Amino acid sequence: MPDVSKLANSMSGRPLRNEEQELVRYLLSSVFAETALENTLVNSRVTDMQDGSMGSIRFVHAEPRTMGKVLVEAQCVDGDGVLVSIAVNGDQNGQLFEMDFWKVDFSPLKRYPKPGNVVVKR
Repeated sequence: MPDVSKLANSMSGRPLRNEEQELVRYLLSSVFAETALENTLVNSRVTDMQDGSMGSIRFVHAEPRTMGKVLVEAQCVDGDGVLVSIAVNGDQNGQLFEMDFWKVDFSPLKRYPKPGNVVVKR
């Protein structure tokens, strides 16, 4: 399992919203140990990505980072019937890097995905 002991700092960004925590928790439940994941989610800071209001967020860390690998992929259907692809990406050290949403028609997200509406790609 990836090491999640290095938590995002609180110097910038905002805390995860409840709906974001719920979705990340669901998506990463098979990737991270429950206790480590909970500590990470409670202490994480994020920034909203410039993605045309599709809902993507980047996890804030003190040191510079690059994307390492996809931790989990999922998809759902938005309120307007358009397919949404979701990827939770880790950085080069296995820490949370971003949760990236992509609507196939590039339109803004109509409703935030709930775990029960998301299909994880295994």
